[in-house]
Amino acid sequence: MAQKPSIPRGTRDFSPAEMLRRNHIFDIIRRNFSLWGYLPIETPAMETLSTLLGKYGEEGDRLIFRILNSGNFLSGISPETLSSADTSAVSQHISEKGLRYDLTVPFARFVVQHRDEITFPFRRYQIQPVWRADKPQKGRYREFFQCDVDIIGSNSLLNEAELIQIIDHIFSELNINVTVKVNNRKILAGIAGMAGAGEQLTDITVSIDKLEKIGREGVRQELMQRGIAPEAIDRLEPVLGLSGSSEEKLHELRSIMASSETGLKGITEMEELLGYLALDQLNATVELDLSLARGLNYYTGTIIEVKAADVPFGSICGGGRYDDLTGIFGLPGVSGVGVSFGADRIYDVMLQLDLFPEQTGSSTRVLIVNFGREELPSLIKIAGTLREAGIATELYPEPVKLKKQFAYADAQKIQLVVIAGSNELTAGQATVRNMKTGEQTAVSLSALPSFIKKE
Repeated sequence: MAQKPSIPRGTRDFSPAEMLRRNHIFDIIRRNFSLWGYLPIETPAMETLSTLLGKYGEEGDRLIFRILNSGNFLSGISPETLSSADTSAVSQHISEKGLRYDLTVPFARFVVQHRDEITFPFRRYQIQPVWRADKPQKGRYREFFQCDVDIIGSNSLLNEAELIQIIDHIFSELNINVTVKVNNRKILAGIAGMAGAGEQLTDITVSIDKLEKIGREGVRQELMQRGIAPEAIDRLEPVLGLSGSSEEKLHELRSIMASSETGLKGITEMEELLGYLALDQLNATVELDLSLARGLNYYTGTIIEVKAADVPFGSICGGGRYDDLTGIFGLPGVSGVGVSFGADRIYDVMLQLDLFPEQTGSSTRVLIVNFGREELPSLIKIAGTLREAGIATELYPEPVKLKKQFAYADAQKIQLVVIAGSNELTAGQATVRNMKTGEQTAVSLSALPSFIKKE
């Protein structure tokens, strides 16, 4: 008996109906990226491990899918190394490549490699899958699409404001009410310094980024496990618990962090960003969230996270400013900022809220009934005329009973059926049936394209 086929956990197949809905999301995202003047690029699915490792923090490095070297990858490894059960030591010998973890690090590598071919500031977007060896669960996959938009080679906070405008436009067009949470890594650095734990900023940010998931006590326990002194944690907690408007929080922070140059710079940047955003009428709610840290090591300034307001779900978009990511690859001093839209999570949110338009159920607008060999030449001609007019058209492949062809149209959610038998063709017309209402209209063949476009 043949083994039942399956796919790896954390991956998914997508049916035609699902792909049409996904493409609806991609089309809106891509159109808005282009509207702001961003240009598309693509990078390989795999990168060298030297490119990937050390950019995402300790936790991120563990989640990178490694690719075995081709050929006899065990040759040249000493028996001692193999028998040591040291996974890290062995992997260095058998794997030189990995599947990309995100699109930002490959983008930084791309910029450095192609710096003589691009003009700064460089505006790019990228829509491709990424892979993470994470534990699969609701809303978390091992293979998923990211839709990234970045501008690199500019320090201006206008770029952050523009990205939030793009976020607002895209989610407004998708009919998703969102909250855009913002913070600044310099503020977090100032808070850590104030607590006397400035050298442990990474440990602090990784922990407090989980505040919503594990709660205050959970964060406290994790901070202690990471070696943060209890008195430092005591100093952190009141700051993270500040309430009021974004402006009120920043005002209080100025007083609290009066001696922190880095913290004050972060506050000034946040005030400038909020000032730019106030000039635009956004549909989204923008709020300062001091617990927002985003665990990736490369963020240095503004950080952004977007959540759906009407359904409990994780982040569906996020990003931030990185001042020297290209420096790792030999091009220092080039600042960038970008955000990433999680297409798979956006899909799940829209499905849960029933936000997909009805027409995304099928790409076909018209089905032409097949009456048989005699009528076939005329039917093929009609189909060609409709397609030339930009109308997605199918001709049923076999001359079966009308009931079966109508059932097919219903199952595929095809809106209109064109009926043109010998009598109709002799009269130079066709009957158009609306499958939703059941209404039938006789239309001349010459007027058929314009009639269908109006329906």
